Amino acid sequence: MRILMSIALLFIGLYGYAQTTPALLAQQQLDAYNARDIEAFLAPYSEEVEIYNFPNALLYKGKATMRVNYATMFDNTPDLHCHLVNRIILGNTVIDQERVEGFSGGQIIEAIAIYKIKDDKIVQVYFIRK
Repeated sequence: MRILMSIALLFIGLYGYAQTTPALLAQQQLDAYNARDIEAFLAPYSEEVEIYNFPNALLYKGKATMRVNYATMFDNTPDLHCHLVNRIILGNTVIDQERVEGFSGGQIIEAIAIYKIKDDKIVQVYFIRK
């Protein structure tokens, strides 16, 4: 009986750990962004991800284009860091208020990123910049 209980608890623990939530996806990409790890950064995104300027101006579509854009930025901005100011989660939508620094000339970008999640992947991102 004790062995069965241990196996059941192990299974529940592993299942819980493996679950993907919108908050975990948003945090995974944020952590990878700050580490400038392009592969880890792209992992939570759908192959067909769409990136917008809010409310509906499509900037680009697809993980391949995203890879080029962000890899270049990561390579050219060694001090890049995004501070999470606030996070709101509602269903499959994550809204992050961010403060990004590390750009040349000391530029700081304040932005809101809205992540739409479907099938355990980020499928759309909407940016609002100050």
